[in-house]
Amino acid sequence: MRPLRLVTLALVLVAPAAHADRLGVEGYGPADKLGRGLANMVTGVLALPGSIAEGAHENGAPGAAVGLGKGIARTIARELVGVYEFVTFPLPVPRGYRPILEPPYPWEYFQDRHTGLGPESGFGI
Repeated sequence: MRPLRLVTLALVLVAPAAHADRLGVEGYGPADKLGRGLANMVTGVLALPGSIAEGAHENGAPGAAVGLGKGIARTIARELVGVYEFVTFPLPVPRGYRPILEPPYPWEYFQDRHTGLGPESGFGI
């Protein structure tokens, strides 16, 4: 029961920052860093299937194999950056601060600009 509570808490904390990102808010602050950090720690593994889909869309089956390698590296990077952003979120954000990774949130690997998969395919967000 405890892991379910932790996941629920993480989602509640991530949702406002993710929503602010969708609204096109230009300024990034501590809440954004906290939200991205939690999102990357909890859902960073989405970089793996997202990278495979991206590679397959760009280069077919060989691209999927390359995407697997990229996905493993991106998953590790997302988890580490998530820990960094989570730990450093209370520190002042420097002027012109932008998210460290692109896309800022792991689930964005499944959007048009990365995979070509849109709402009509059932995979768009």
